[in-house]
Amino acid sequence: MNGLILLSILVGFVVSAIAGKLLIPALRALKAGQSIKEIGPTWHMSKQGTPTMGGLMFILAIAVALAVLSWSYWTTGRLGGLYTLLFALVFGAIGFLDDYMKVKKHENTGLTAGWKFLLQLAAAILFTVLLRNEGYLTPDLYIPFANVTLHIYWPVYMVFAAFVMVGTVNAVNITDGIDGLASSVTLPVAVFFTVMASQWDRGELGIFSGALLGGLLGFLIYNFHPAKVFMGDTGSLFLGGAVCGLAFALDMPLILIPVGIIYIAETLSDIIQVTYFKLTHGKRIFRMAPLHHHFEMGGWSEVKLCVVFTLVTVAGCVIAYLGVMNRFPM
Repeated sequence: MNGLILLSILVGFVVSAIAGKLLIPALRALKAGQSIKEIGPTWHMSKQGTPTMGGLMFILAIAVALAVLSWSYWTTGRLGGLYTLLFALVFGAIGFLDDYMKVKKHENTGLTAGWKFLLQLAAAILFTVLLRNEGYLTPDLYIPFANVTLHIYWPVYMVFAAFVMVGTVNAVNITDGIDGLASSVTLPVAVFFTVMASQWDRGELGIFSGALLGGLLGFLIYNFHPAKVFMGDTGSLFLGGAVCGLAFALDMPLILIPVGIIYIAETLSDIIQVTYFKLTHGKRIFRMAPLHHHFEMGGWSEVKLCVVFTLVTVAGCVIAYLGVMNRFPM
């Protein structure tokens, strides 16, 4: 792992930690408090008013790290990290607008689902075209473990990419339901992409993923239970954009299955619960969806949930590494 990537982790952590000291009081002064859904666990109501939009901390950290450390790559035309940041920023901006509307209306509803989907779909399509034009992405779908590629017609690949990107972003958003969960689960994912980018000589992407790792560590100082700040949709949609952006920029989108196993489980639990509820006219499979609430209702603490779900993600990332380690010579 080169020195710039290691330095990006440090810069990301320091900037995020310092930003938290300044941002949290400012959010309190602006009365940018989270409104808690009444249909959630009753004990979550005590979190009402906790400052939201804290994702701005690690977003700033990543932007600073790239601006300071990526010039040697940018001057040679290696802009993958910048493109991934811009992609994630678009989703973060959608989340910020959603958070702002929630704060302004003092309720837990912001942008409509239709508007969110259209904006996210547009971002996904534009990013896919950009990566293809810049040579980062091919329509040859890499199959982990088999170490082969499957050629797909470009229009079909674009539909596939848009579906995966929008799905991933919203899966990360669903995972952000208790103190520190989305940020903790994404830590090993950031480690995985940092290692891959370093070993595959994609330092411009390694700086981004390293800064993401450091930024999340700095954010967790304030977000771990009991949380002093929430990342809000600003942070969770940005995180989703960062994770799927890295997977596509490294041209291995299927790796999102093992590294994102918790994101997938959370989303599937929600889909299964809603579908079963409608089909059976009121019956449930889970105590409450998404999955983290099911375990909460079973007596798991928020800290235990974060630890167990993060360990599951670590296992998924190890499996993912074994699946792609032979793709390029080390």
